[in-house]
Amino acid sequence: MNPKISDFGLARSFGGNETEVNTNKVAGTLGYISPEYAIEGLYSVKSDVFSFGVMVLEIVSGKRNRGYSHSDRQLNLLGHAWRLFKEGRSQELIASSLLESCNSFEVLRSIHVGLLCVQNKPKDRPSMSAVVVMLASEGELPQPKQPGFFTERDFEEETDGSSTHQKPTSANECTISLEGR
Repeated sequence: MNPKISDFGLARSFGGNETEVNTNKVAGTLGYISPEYAIEGLYSVKSDVFSFGVMVLEIVSGKRNRGYSHSDRQLNLLGHAWRLFKEGRSQELIASSLLESCNSFEVLRSIHVGLLCVQNKPKDRPSMSAVVVMLASEGELPQPKQPGFFTERDFEEETDGSSTHQKPTSANECTISLEGR
């Protein structure tokens, strides 16, 4: 739990007063890349908002987004945080090492803001200046929509019942490979 906050490595893609860039190849750290950048190569200030939201959820939970799989429901970290939020059980996401020393209102608010940041559509995500205001205030927050790259693995029995296979699903019906073709 030694977070290192720095540029997500893509700021140099922007020039001058640009707020959105269409890149020739996708670059970035898996687990933090926004859906619109991974799928369409469209990078904007809302892409960094997505990355920030992932990082907030990682810090609060003490779990890494990449490679996380919740055992009960086979959800990734974003999916797990989303389900707990929808069920009114966000406190279950908080890392046990934080429970005794944290201000629960602030941590639950951070989860809520993190989920606002990782919404699937860039237009639904707040700006970073809005994120700062949300984290520093106590006002009502908008309800988040389903996160981008929300995945749930579905284990189905084959017809003969002798084996199972894993069927990954996604809200945006896309996958990201670790290796190119």
